[in-house]
Parts: sequence; C-alpha cells; structure tokens
Amino acid sequence: MPDLSALPPDLPCPVDDGACAHLSGGLMPAITLPSTRGPDIELGALPPGRTVIYCYPLTGRPGESLPDGWDEIPGARGCTPQACSFRDHHREIQEFGVTVFGLSTQTQNYQREMAERLHLPFPILSDSDLGLVRTLRLPTFETAGMTLVKRLTLIVRDGMIEHVFYPVFPPNESAVQVVAWLAECP
Repeated sequence: MPDLSALPPDLPCPVDDGACAHLSGGLMPAITLPSTRGPDIELGALPPGRTVIYCYPLTGRPGESLPDGWDEIPGARGCTPQACSFRDHHREIQEFGVTVFGLSTQTQNYQREMAERLHLPFPILSDSDLGLVRTLRLPTFETAGMTLVKRLTLIVRDGMIEHVFYPVFPPNESAVQVVAWLAECP
C-alpha cells in the first residue's frame, strides 16, 4: 500500500493544456454542494471577499489501493499532501481574510472520513454529480470507471473567479503558492 502522505520522486508533471483558460473573470454559478462541515454551500452566494477553492481528483484511504496506474497519471497523485498543505497554512490564508474549501467529485461520506482523519479545519465540498464541473467546464480525466476533476485552485472574489492556478504541481506546495499570490495581490 502506498504512503498517502508522501509523494514519489518520479511523478509525471502535468502540463497546461489550456483547459482552464476560460475561467478567469467568470461568475461562480448558483450551485449548492454538500459540505463535510454542516450546511450545504451555495457557490453563487459565497461571502464577500476572497474564497479559495482547491479542486483535487481523489483522496486515498489507508489500507486501500489506489486505482491502477494512479502514479502514472500526470497530476493525479498528491491529494492528501495537498489537503495537509492547506491545513498547515490555513491560519496564514485566514490572515488575508480568505475562506478555504476543498472540492472533489467524491461523495460527502467519503470526504468526511478524510477530513476527520486529516483534521482539516475547513469544509470539503462534494461535486459527486459533476454539476459544478460541467457548469464551469472544469478539466477532468477518467480512470477506474470514475470521472475525476483535475487538480486546480480557484481564487474567487465577490462571486467572480479572479485567478486560477492550473496545473497545480507539486501538490504539496499548493497552499504555499496561494499564500504567495495573496501576499502579492492584496
């Protein structure tokens, strides 16, 4: 079983295929998603100011195998290190007045186990019916019979997508990249 908290040294780096070029300047749709922490979140009615939504394909579970060939899919591996990075830098991000959400196409129950196990101080949103993915035309890939969102991070300001990080690599440095961007773009 792989160590979900560690990144293998030879992961393939994802390339920018332009699949997120249309997102900057767009409005967040009025889509409501289940959250691992309390009430559902309506993305079209986020609180004023900035919100970070980091999207990731699939978190593994200890003792369970990842899909065959997972480490060979550029950008697939690293969801647990990415979540831990946002957990570890959450206070820094909050100091900028920013709200954080994680998002994947996994079910709310699957995500809840991961959020509790990793002690995440922010909600994880489930887009298991692909409503947001389809509406925003987020990039996806298929593996093991699943449609998964590619790793990207949205910076939303007052309901509009202000900035997109895509591709995100290495995933364990995602939160550090967001903190640096927030410091440069107050």
